[in-house]
Amino acid sequence: QVQLEESGGGLVQAGGSLRLSCAGSGCTLSTYAMGWFRRAPGKEHEFVGAISWRGNTNYADSVKGRLTNYRDNAKNTVYLRMNSLKPEDTAVYYCAAGNSNDYTKTYNYERWGRGTQVTVSS
Repeated sequence: QVQLEESGGGLVQAGGSLRLSCAGSGCTLSTYAMGWFRRAPGKEHEFVGAISWRGNTNYADSVKGRLTNYRDNAKNTVYLRMNSLKPEDTAVYYCAAGNSNDYTKTYNYERWGRGTQVTVSS
């Protein structure tokens, strides 16, 4: 099993930046595809980005060019660097670990963190 814990969320003004972290325990995250999803109030999970076990990345069109997903395997941690944040980015952000190539779908992932709140004010 993989235990995941997100951190780094908070309140920022539009145009600001945050770096979210997803720390793993119980297994090495480098052997999994790692996805980021977000959930705004009253909505379902929305795909944000993913990174494969080899380091290839994929992003939703809504965040492409503003967000960067990367790994630090020595720390068993995945990061999501978020720049030029917009109010519509406000949501709870979750990281998840999976083992298939259907990166944009929630069913691709076996384990989920508890989430970290990101709030962007205008």
